[in-house]
Amino acid sequence: MRKSTRQRSPIPMRSLGQRSSLPRPSAPPRVKIIRRVLKLTQQEFAAQFGIPLGTLRDWEQGRKEPDQAARSYLLVIASDPGAVREALKRAHQPAPAWQ
Repeated sequence: MRKSTRQRSPIPMRSLGQRSSLPRPSAPPRVKIIRRVLKLTQQEFAAQFGIPLGTLRDWEQGRKEPDQAARSYLLVIASDPGAVREALKRAHQPAPAWQ
C-alpha cells in the first residue's frame, strides 16, 4: 500500500464549516476559528497574512464574506500556515542582484 504524501491540515475541515476536504462554494471557511486555532490576535493574523484588519473583522463578524480567491487563500492558511508565512517572507525579500 502506498503512503499518501499529502499533509493533513492542522485544522480539521469540519471546524471550518466543511464536511469533507473538498471546498464548497456555499460554505466559506470560518476565519475566526482558523485565527483562534493559530492562537493569533486579529492584528497578528492580519499582519502575518497580509489581510487588511477591517476586512478580517468584517469577515469574522459576518458583515461580509470572503470572495472566492480569499476563501482559497484562507483554506491554504488553514492547511499549512507555515508554508504561507514562508512564501510571503520570500516574496518580500529583495530580488538577488545577478551579475
